[in-house]
Amino acid sequence: MLEYKTVENEASDFFIEKKSRFIGYVCPVKTQEEAQAFINKIKSKHWDATHNVSAFVLRENNIQRCSDDGEPSGTAGVPVLDVILKAGIVDVCVVATRYFGGTLLGAGGLVRAYSHTSKIALESGNIITMAQCSILETTVDYSFYERMNTMLSEFNANIFNTEFADNVKITFSVKEAYQEALEDKLTDISGGMYSINFIKSEFAKA
Repeated sequence: MLEYKTVENEASDFFIEKKSRFIGYVCPVKTQEEAQAFINKIKSKHWDATHNVSAFVLRENNIQRCSDDGEPSGTAGVPVLDVILKAGIVDVCVVATRYFGGTLLGAGGLVRAYSHTSKIALESGNIITMAQCSILETTVDYSFYERMNTMLSEFNANIFNTEFADNVKITFSVKEAYQEALEDKLTDISGGMYSINFIKSEFAKA
């Protein structure tokens, strides 16, 4: 897998459906243990909720799990999981907390409500693409700094750190497929004055 989608942050969002309050929580996770710890944390936080429905998808071994947590079978956990799968998002856990408002939603209503809860939870976590990237650094003069920044933007680089001293040292990542073209362009524009140092290769935000 050269790239995949996940969420960047732990986050939440909510909405009201016929007086029932649905809160969607999301968290990036790498293991079943991390997913279960997040589920337990939300269950502890909302111990008085009517239901704490959950689902998670992990890249490793293609693990997918969901729980209806007392809702009618197939009306809660499966819809939450289905939204994650259709969005192509992995290494993620979603918990959909419901406080019952007194009006029954019916099976179709529950499916729609939990699907929407999963969707807004994922969006709140900021969906990002992770790709095999080269972690690189370069040192340039202050006179070239703005042009370097513009060039990095053109190659969709993510800047991790910028150190301002006698010169400017920039640490950043780009998709591996872009590295050679970036190096060639820097050499061309700077007349060979500046070069890029390779640090390592890893999955990073693309």
